[in-house]
Amino acid sequence: MKFFQHFIMKIFKHTKDVFQLKDLEKIAPKEKGITAMSVKEVLQSLVDDGMVDCERIGTSNYYWAFPSKALHARKHKLEVLESQLSEGSQKHASLQKSIEKAKIGRCETEERTRLAKELSSLRDQREQLKAEVEKYKDCDPQVVEEIRQANKVAKEAANRWTGMYYNNADKL
Repeated sequence: MKFFQHFIMKIFKHTKDVFQLKDLEKIAPKEKGITAMSVKEVLQSLVDDGMVDCERIGTSNYYWAFPSKALHARKHKLEVLESQLSEGSQKHASLQKSIEKAKIGRCETEERTRLAKELSSLRDQREQLKAEVEKYKDCDPQVVEEIRQANKVAKEAANRWTGMYYNNADKL
């Protein structure tokens, strides 16, 4: 497909003209060896990619691709990328300043090291306590009550079904 797209684009660039589909279906097989059946598909993919312009006038579609369009598209893309680069550079610089600001007053001292160790041990202790609470969750009065309610509902449903079975067994 890319191979055929390249040849169709060459036709547009060399002639710098506007074509209808039927004209391209005649020119492409003669000059570039592209089958007339695939010209429409290749042309539509070029239109979808924005490489060829298409305009419907009356009942006909006209196709063109001037070299200046590609140049303008590249210039626009370059401008967008340059603005993104400058924004990224500004963001990088501001983050570097924030890092430098954050480093001020964070010298490694004995007290800071001690507090960091204490924080770490407290976090470990909290995780152990969470695990222990999780272990005894089955004994939680609220959980036990929920289980009792669920059992009660299940028993009522079983009795209802059993009763319906015995009531309908006489009819069989």
